[in-house]
Amino acid sequence: MSTHAADKPSGAEPGSVSRPQDSRSVQLDITGMTCAACATRVEKLLSRVAGVDTASVNLALERADLAVNDTVALETLVAAVEKGGYHAYPRAANAEKRRQEREEREAAAHREERRAFSIFLLSLILSAPLVAQMIAMTAGLQFHLTPMVELLLATPVQIIAGMRFYRGAFKALRGGSANMDVLVALGTSAAFFYSLYHVITMGPAATGHLYFEASAVILTLIVFGKLLEARARRSTTAAVRSLMALRPDSATRLTATGSEVVPVSALRVGDLVLVKPGEKVPVDGVIREGASEMDEALITGESLPVLRSEGDTVTAGTINGSSALSVEATALGEDTTLARIIRLVENAQTGKAPVQRLVDRVSAIFVPTVVAIAALTFAGWMVFDGTFEHALIAAVSVLVIACPCALGLATPTALVAGTGAAARSGILVKDIQALEVAVHVDTVVFDKTGTLTEGRPQVTDILAFDGNSDRLLRIAASAQTASEHPLAGAMVRAAQERGLELARPTQFEAHTGRGLVAHIAGQKVMIGNAALLDEFGIDHFTADNMRRDLENRGRTSVMVAIAGRTVGVIAMADQPRAGAKEAIERLKAMGIRTLMLTGDSPAVARTIAGGLGLDDVEAGVPPDGKAAHIEALRKAGGTVAMVGDGLNDAPALASADIGIAMGSGTDVALETAGITLMRSDPRMVSSALEVSKATVAKIRQNLFWAFVYNVVGIPLAAIGLLSPAIAGAAMAMSSVSVVTNAGLLRRWKARV
Repeated sequence: MSTHAADKPSGAEPGSVSRPQDSRSVQLDITGMTCAACATRVEKLLSRVAGVDTASVNLALERADLAVNDTVALETLVAAVEKGGYHAYPRAANAEKRRQEREEREAAAHREERRAFSIFLLSLILSAPLVAQMIAMTAGLQFHLTPMVELLLATPVQIIAGMRFYRGAFKALRGGSANMDVLVALGTSAAFFYSLYHVITMGPAATGHLYFEASAVILTLIVFGKLLEARARRSTTAAVRSLMALRPDSATRLTATGSEVVPVSALRVGDLVLVKPGEKVPVDGVIREGASEMDEALITGESLPVLRSEGDTVTAGTINGSSALSVEATALGEDTTLARIIRLVENAQTGKAPVQRLVDRVSAIFVPTVVAIAALTFAGWMVFDGTFEHALIAAVSVLVIACPCALGLATPTALVAGTGAAARSGILVKDIQALEVAVHVDTVVFDKTGTLTEGRPQVTDILAFDGNSDRLLRIAASAQTASEHPLAGAMVRAAQERGLELARPTQFEAHTGRGLVAHIAGQKVMIGNAALLDEFGIDHFTADNMRRDLENRGRTSVMVAIAGRTVGVIAMADQPRAGAKEAIERLKAMGIRTLMLTGDSPAVARTIAGGLGLDDVEAGVPPDGKAAHIEALRKAGGTVAMVGDGLNDAPALASADIGIAMGSGTDVALETAGITLMRSDPRMVSSALEVSKATVAKIRQNLFWAFVYNVVGIPLAAIGLLSPAIAGAAMAMSSVSVVTNAGLLRRWKARV
């Protein structure tokens, strides 16, 4: 019996920007963005370039993903971004170079952070006397600074701390847009220069309230908020940095004369590498000598070491335990599982949730709208109160309380933190749509073989009509040496264990869902179910009776015919996975219906399903029929997740609302499924749904708080209930609270 692996689907890299077939993907790292308005502006600048089909900018990751045609040069895209006042850097295609560039930029970011912290300390020291005076006046104490002292304290803060905002505002306005820097620069400048005007015109005897403390405190608080925000944002992107850190820089290559230490980039497929205890495996490969326990936690999420021995595969980035291993390289660099995981996580994190479209529309008009509200506030106070100071302070408060940063960071920081936490547990999210859909799943459909069961069936019964079981097994196993189906593998292993000599088939023809036809030593051999033998007009009455008895005992059986006559039945049993029953119980506790689709016989399917507690089972379903069953469930109104092994389940995975592939990251699984589980543990299915719900919940919480800060704060500021200093503190803390809330997702761990 044979089932061919599905052809690898064509299309974009998982998680990449949707693009026309004749387009290519381009990624740029963007610096200089400070808020959602900046991200929207960069997106527009790139979209206007001739030949750009789509552009998506992620503020949290400071990255742009584009689909462009072959006429667009990277220099043109970089120039478009630079013209808007930002900086763009083409992302290196090689993962190692990307890691080096990331490290260089992180080092630069650390230097900038230290500089910003120094500026904050200076601003804090200079602002403290101004704040003390404000507190003393509120408490009725007689503590007054002279106007000149206030000016001397506030001026360095306005120039040094305010320079980043003036610079950012200038670049934004020069590029034809307005961002958060514009609001801060307008608000603090209005308060500072109004007070400066009073001091210049009235001298040391200036009367009336001066607002030097407002401008200084606003700038100090916002700089402090930016420091906290930068640190929190860095924590949400820790997952990719952790994965990149798994790549060793060098490897010990074994040669005919000994060994040599070489850069990993110098290795070639087929090289033998020595992996010493405690070292990271530099390549994907096969163990040729030795046995050791491997730490695969950051690849699969498995917390306990896993024993690997001669003939087993190992993955780049895993850590060797107590014994040295000789590993033959089968995949290097960008072709390793680790590299593909990193690409998958990076691409997923740059995606946009559907709700982000609303945020983008709001961000595009946010700053101009706030400036207009501030102008109306000023005019309203002048008309109804007639006091210039009151009108000015209310307008300044409106400008300062408004925070497009929180809006821009609400969705991407939650996505980055959620997908990163999932990746650390061995759950790889291909695209953001999968997260949104997973929240609404009410039906989970499982494949049986390799998903709910171990996928390594063992031959239990060989019933030969002539009593020669070895001959029957040898012929059946020989016919299936070219098959990848688990049942074929079981027969081949059983024959090898008996020491039977196998022949290669001269012809081989798979009949999907029915079995196979092969030629062995000139004889036509058929192995499969009743449908296959009926197709060739072969009687199978006696074999059917045997088959039914075996399947009533939960064993999968196939009939064997040679030269047009049925000659026997071979039965196999596949044990349920250790966590399968618990996986079904967890899903039921979540209110989710469970169903099994399998090509196996009804009797065997019912035995497995009953033991695991599934709600329903559909048996005798061929691979191409599973997709039709999924479509029927969807048309009935269900939101369906399909769980399969990523091989013959590819059509069903693609047909479901969300496909969840179990396994070790096969090409088909990574390409077809919305979510890939790096461990073949059914309990991870409920964990995948849980992390999806947690991530979407964080997005909604963040958006709520981001909108609340503005929806509540701006009207309060407009009617004079918020002072500029309090407005500045609220504005600074809005971004910090959103990013910190998203960062809480980093603590999520799978319940396995």
